[in-house]
Amino acid sequence: MNPSLPRQPARAPARPGWLAALAALPLAATAAAAPPPEGQCPTFHGPPAAGIEDAAPRRMAPGVPAGYDHLDSLQHLLPEEIWANRRVFFFPGMRMLIGDCHRRYPTPQFYAEATRRFAGKVQLDDEGNLRNYVAGLPFPPEQIDPKAPDAGLRWAWNLEQRFRGAGPVGHFRILDLAGRMGGDQSYEGEFFFLQTSHRADLAASGYAEPDARGNAWVSGGRFEEPLNARHLAWRQMRSEGSLTNASLPDDTFVYVPTMRKMRRAASAWVDGVYMPRFRVSGDSGGGGMPIGGDSFSGPQGAINPTAGESIQVTENLRVGFTALALRPNSYVWRVRGEREVLAPLNVAWPGYPIEKDRNFGPSGLSVASDRWDVRWAVVVDGLPRERTDYEMLTLYIDWQTQQPLYVVTKSHRNRILEVGIPVHRFSDDTLNYPGWPDGEAAAVFDPVAEVFYRVGDDSGWRRESYDARSTPSEERLRRRFTASDFLERGR
Repeated sequence: MNPSLPRQPARAPARPGWLAALAALPLAATAAAAPPPEGQCPTFHGPPAAGIEDAAPRRMAPGVPAGYDHLDSLQHLLPEEIWANRRVFFFPGMRMLIGDCHRRYPTPQFYAEATRRFAGKVQLDDEGNLRNYVAGLPFPPEQIDPKAPDAGLRWAWNLEQRFRGAGPVGHFRILDLAGRMGGDQSYEGEFFFLQTSHRADLAASGYAEPDARGNAWVSGGRFEEPLNARHLAWRQMRSEGSLTNASLPDDTFVYVPTMRKMRRAASAWVDGVYMPRFRVSGDSGGGGMPIGGDSFSGPQGAINPTAGESIQVTENLRVGFTALALRPNSYVWRVRGEREVLAPLNVAWPGYPIEKDRNFGPSGLSVASDRWDVRWAVVVDGLPRERTDYEMLTLYIDWQTQQPLYVVTKSHRNRILEVGIPVHRFSDDTLNYPGWPDGEAAAVFDPVAEVFYRVGDDSGWRRESYDARSTPSEERLRRRFTASDFLERGR
């Protein structure tokens, strides 16, 4: 076995084909201690024309526009999975603006202090679990050797424990784009993701919300549109114990307004953030909402508040909030390498609910008409320990901020299943953004959108949440977020 492949724990599934595939992946090219200097922009690369060598390459600069006709010169800055599906993510008439090059985004002083204080005590065990973690960044990037056996696992935990402020709260619009069959569906509502533990801003209360109740985080939401899903609501509570036990299920509850009842969801174990889907048999009662592309359309896959049996078989739907959370200890990781990429880490133009008619291109999945930063990314591959609907997860993680830049899932034959682009906006570049209670700037990335393309059936989905804010909400709202019984009390 390749020595740079992480040691397999006893409970990992025996999948020698994929273990060999992981071992065959190229190693990290260099043990880079840091990305390029701040402000150092790459050059535009152009292909030779008619056998004549391209002229001296032009260096990029912040504020320089790039249209569809410049796409070939940007290929070296795009992941191969994005380039292979460029007809979906880019379009004629797009107007991309080159943003900052390797900008060092600040974090609040309390987060930096927590990292300095606690990072040296954090440990990983043979099962991939995170131990002795309190707050801040578990593993400072400059201390991660990309050739170490556990480098990929360290990056995955950094992604999960990245600075998210108190967690985003806002509205959402999810557009589910049908593939070869069916029609597009649009859903609107409210959502929240509350970080209840490991909060660097809450040192006075033991780095946790007073109502944390042993949870690492709590998320949830409520539908408002369409009419037959109005007030369908849910809560998901991930236990603090999940950091040291990947198999520990979440406490997940769903409220169906037509039944006026709250029940535990059938999909208790979820890797990321939960969103409800109701699978029913027989007639959908005229109230079903097909969602999730071809494979979930029709009466066998629907959000269906009118069907009594639906509450018994609620399931998670991987649509809308895929890039918000992860269980790093449920994968075996390795670092594929590091590279320079172009990504929408700090976008400038709004979408829903601020701008309801924004143009996302002919595919409905393009965020190309916006500001894209030049970043240094760490590319990690993860093999799920448990059976999922994909066999390989590839993440492009921003070296400096630990934000997800690209998400790719693949089959066991290395066939691309889904390609996603998380979209963020930096709070300090947003007008009138609220700060922390002590007056310090928020310095947080809000997850304002996601676009995911399903390659197999040429479908996809898009979430917009451009009013999301990640500084602490009012105390009354935080109490509602952390108590599942509020699902039945005034929704």
